[in-house]
Amino acid sequence: MPALPQFDYIFAIGTLFAFLDAWNIGANDVANSFATSVASRSLTLKQAMCIASVMEFAGAMLVGSRVTDTIRTKVISTKLFEQDPSVLMLAMTCAIVGSATYLTIATRFTMPVSTTHSIMGGVIGVGIASAGTKGVNWSFKGVSQVFAAWGIAPGISAVFGAIIFLITKHGVMRRNDPVKKAFIMVPLYFFLTSFLLALLIVWKGGSAKIKLTDAQSVGVAFGVGGVVAIIVATFFIPFLHRKIIKDDWELKNWEVIKGPLLLRRPEPKPRPEGLPGIRDFYAGHLTAEELEAKRAGGAHVAHDDVEKGAATSVNLQGDLKGNGSGSDITSRASVSPQAVAEPDHQLSKPKKTPPPGAWYTPAVAWYWIKYAALHGVEQDVVDQQKHKDFLSGDIEKVHATGEHFDNRAEYTYSFLQIMTASTTSFAHGANDVSNAIGPYTTIYFIWSTAKISTKVPVPLWILAFGGAGIVVGLWTYGYNIMRALGNKITLHSPARGFSMELGAAITIIMATKLALPVSTTQCITGATVGVGLCNGTWRTINWRMVAWIYMGWFITLPCAGIISGCLMGIVLNAPRWGMGV
Repeated sequence: MPALPQFDYIFAIGTLFAFLDAWNIGANDVANSFATSVASRSLTLKQAMCIASVMEFAGAMLVGSRVTDTIRTKVISTKLFEQDPSVLMLAMTCAIVGSATYLTIATRFTMPVSTTHSIMGGVIGVGIASAGTKGVNWSFKGVSQVFAAWGIAPGISAVFGAIIFLITKHGVMRRNDPVKKAFIMVPLYFFLTSFLLALLIVWKGGSAKIKLTDAQSVGVAFGVGGVVAIIVATFFIPFLHRKIIKDDWELKNWEVIKGPLLLRRPEPKPRPEGLPGIRDFYAGHLTAEELEAKRAGGAHVAHDDVEKGAATSVNLQGDLKGNGSGSDITSRASVSPQAVAEPDHQLSKPKKTPPPGAWYTPAVAWYWIKYAALHGVEQDVVDQQKHKDFLSGDIEKVHATGEHFDNRAEYTYSFLQIMTASTTSFAHGANDVSNAIGPYTTIYFIWSTAKISTKVPVPLWILAFGGAGIVVGLWTYGYNIMRALGNKITLHSPARGFSMELGAAITIIMATKLALPVSTTQCITGATVGVGLCNGTWRTINWRMVAWIYMGWFITLPCAGIISGCLMGIVLNAPRWGMGV
């Protein structure tokens, strides 16, 4: 039985808009974690959605409560509301309503804004509306700490992403035989990624479930990373050797469990003509020379390029047999449309139409059920990223400034990118679920106890509620923002995407450890810019899109604050509110 049954309607409104806020986080923010994986063709949209759904929900459930405490107790000075806890309950409801309303509008107009900025603006707005500027904790332990994190996070992500990519670029991609160099780095990178993911779980973010000191946490994470690295080196590297070096087209994915036994496998038969192999991760992205020739020669050059592709397929057959050459000069020849390029499952498909008949017939009803469930994951995101508009500018020219590396070496990084994207998604669920459920926890606690406290743990059902809202938003409308990111900022490939995601994940994990609700949008955008600049020229970045994203960050906090603050002011000063009706 709630302690304040007269405010059941406030609790109900808070519940609805908290779910809408979580839905918007999934629809707007989760694209940050997997846009790079989809843009680089390491994952299809449907695969990305399935992995993200699991990792986001797991992150919210296992580690979400720590950062939630920051949003709930450190922004508004709760002592000002001790005389009338219901006012704080109303304030949190207005904050969620303002945040969810703004995010819904931004998501509809394909603006990749920061959901962290939105809820922070809403909380600050209601704090000022209810108690003036003193209603907000402006100290470094409150809002100032969060502001500092916003300013620092993009720069830290850019530095981490750039360092990781420069190591990859000069230590692997530009070396002779980059595939074998990648084989050496893959276990090391798996170790690092597993170490960070384990550290996030056992560190203070998960202290409600795991009682370990920092030193013990690092030791456990080190052990987990070591075990993963040994498993990868034992089982995965032999699989990649057969798949890439030997061009074993008969090898099945499940045979990875054979591990070292694959090295005793007989030499593969010649690949049948027309049988697809490794996907061309640079398909549709021209080099500077190819773009210049295309624009100078038009259709004639396009015909020559087809003939050129046929010629390079001959070179590839020898290369795949293990000749070992892997310099930048041969990187474009490492894939051919005829012999090797795996068909791109994300290219435009014919639009499906419902079967004939009334809506209530089984066939038609089943069509619409499948449409509602799968419409959000059957979008041609990669193809939509190629469409030119004001924000994309001359995206072909932007992509042409990016260096094209050996496609087979890129293939090894596609698996790493799946791992880093999953880590980023887990960290995102841990960090950003607080945006929806932080204020909602306050609403629920006051409604059920009529008290104010800064020491109340977040109930598991509220974490599950927020995690479910994120997953539903991702699954139904996440594609809308995802198609605005990725290749519209800079050229993406698995090695680049891996560096971006790992750089962002490191920053997010550090922020979660320090209980700072940083913006995931800022982290991945900063890492993307940092990696893009590693090509040696500022022209590798589409600065129009970056400026658009930055503008969204700047307007989000005041817009959400104004909506929430105005709503709070109107309701709080309504004639009947003070009468308790």
